[in-house]
Amino acid sequence: MSGRGKLIAVLGDEDTVTGFLLGGVGELDKHRRPNFLVVEKETSLAEIEEAFRCGGGGGGVGASPPPPVCPPRSFLSREDIGIILISQCLAELIRHAVEAHARPLPAVLEIPSKEHPYDPGKDSVLRRARGVFSPDDLR
Repeated sequence: MSGRGKLIAVLGDEDTVTGFLLGGVGELDKHRRPNFLVVEKETSLAEIEEAFRCGGGGGGVGASPPPPVCPPRSFLSREDIGIILISQCLAELIRHAVEAHARPLPAVLEIPSKEHPYDPGKDSVLRRARGVFSPDDLR
């Protein structure tokens, strides 16, 4: 990735993803994998989770985890992605995967969608930030 920046990946409904694509976010990597997923009624939960996360891991305390087995469409496993934008309603469906992601990159940001307004109480980034700052710091 020398000389190039990181991409933004988008997971959301058709209207949300289309808006970002019209803004110039859409790209294909050298393996012709898109950096977006349009979630429709027919899209299974497994497909959403596969697009988002890198499976694998495990191992007990003190054991080195085996190398992750990443699905080919996984945004977390791609070196060229720096930010993952995911509709908050989709993040709720795969909350366990969103919460399990602890690395700084790619950053995972939950966004509102056309039919589901943003709820700050469900946002994993805001919940983590509340643990870092005291209420006095935010005044």
